[in-house]
Amino acid sequence: MKKGMLDSFFSGIFDNHGESYGRIVRYFIPEFISAFLLYSLPLFLDAYFISQLAHTPTYATLGATNNLIHFIIKIAEAFSVGTVILCGQLNGAHAYKQAGKSLRDAFWVTMIVGAFFSSCLYFGAYHIYIFYGVPKEIALLGIPFLRVRAISVLFMFMYMALIGFLRGIKNTRAPMYTFIAGSVVFVACDYFLILGKFGFPRLELQGSAIASVMQYAVMFSTAYMYVVSRADYRKYAFNLFEGITQLSYIRELLTLSWPVILDKATMASAYIWLQKMINPMGTCAIASFCVVKDIERFAFLPAIACAQVITFLVSNDFGMQNWLNIKSNIKKVSLMAAVMVFSILMVFYFHIETIIRVFDRKGEFTDLAAQAFPFLSVLVFFDLIQLLLSGALRGAGNVRIVMYVRMLVCFGYFVPFSYLLSVTNFQDQSLKFILIYGSFYLGNVLMNIAYITRLRSEQWKVSSIKGNV
Repeated sequence: MKKGMLDSFFSGIFDNHGESYGRIVRYFIPEFISAFLLYSLPLFLDAYFISQLAHTPTYATLGATNNLIHFIIKIAEAFSVGTVILCGQLNGAHAYKQAGKSLRDAFWVTMIVGAFFSSCLYFGAYHIYIFYGVPKEIALLGIPFLRVRAISVLFMFMYMALIGFLRGIKNTRAPMYTFIAGSVVFVACDYFLILGKFGFPRLELQGSAIASVMQYAVMFSTAYMYVVSRADYRKYAFNLFEGITQLSYIRELLTLSWPVILDKATMASAYIWLQKMINPMGTCAIASFCVVKDIERFAFLPAIACAQVITFLVSNDFGMQNWLNIKSNIKKVSLMAAVMVFSILMVFYFHIETIIRVFDRKGEFTDLAAQAFPFLSVLVFFDLIQLLLSGALRGAGNVRIVMYVRMLVCFGYFVPFSYLLSVTNFQDQSLKFILIYGSFYLGNVLMNIAYITRLRSEQWKVSSIKGNV
């Protein structure tokens, strides 16, 4: 007889199955450091440098545009995952020249997709901000900013293809080093060009865009030189200038990539839609959304690292069909993630106005953001559980289940419900802001119900073994 959900959870966090808490912490620490240094810190510093301009529309423009760039990055990551699998399979079979050819074809396909998105951003910048429904001042700032960012998007897609190859042949150090090098270049150029330091021109928001171009140009150039110059990589016979010649590799890449594209794009597009629903409320609401989102994402870093850990642990135990270990590890990692995330959020809660004022030099949106933060922080719990459970299901091979659930919830619930809230008249604009933003987190409740139902049944084992998910 199955235990109740709470009884099962509390018994699982103290049993002897699965990994010890000490070992989980050892897995967690490098993942957390990587997430902090490579992904969070550069974006946080970028927002901080922009905030030094003491111009709320500029800060709001940066935050609004970053949601769109985040969406495109997720698509590039999906193609990179497909390249990892394709090159990894050929490398594992010692078909080295075929692996080099698959990289060549994956590179050109990824670059063509990147060129498409880059062109859309460059030539469609005006229409994008019209669709966003932002105030005119933000649109005027955003159009030239987005056109320069479009160049960085092309370099980013090209870089992701090379990184997919390196990870596929089990080289994880080179991607880390190239990203660190790119981050250092970005932060330095960002500081010099936004604020006009050390004799550089004061370019303000355009400085951030140029810094992003420099970042990905350096990352791509470094990764390319690394791949073509290493003597032990000559066996792959990689020749970028042969063009696309193997259509079977392209079909395989697209087959491997599309589920990941839909999965990642669904969640990223939800943030774009959320931004669009908040934009008509004005510049201060947009800035409040940006600062609350950035603060919560910073606090969310332990959950992101824990999701990586749980995927790894589940995938290993799944191969041994050790179901008790899998469920105990999910519960233990979830407890650790919740304690760490809410400890950080609690610290932020007691100093929230001081933190927000770091980004709001004129004090124009501090009150709204500070009012919303406590309510939204509580709802972060549902996003935390969703992230960990989806990571666990991916580790068990249930990748399509995660994709279908996310798409159904985002487009079946979140989009229509948030739209209904946005067109409803509220006397209290703070309440409207909280409800629209909170509707995103409440969608995670529905995802969690689906994921928990899946894990408490036997289907996630059987269908994964059969390969039907």
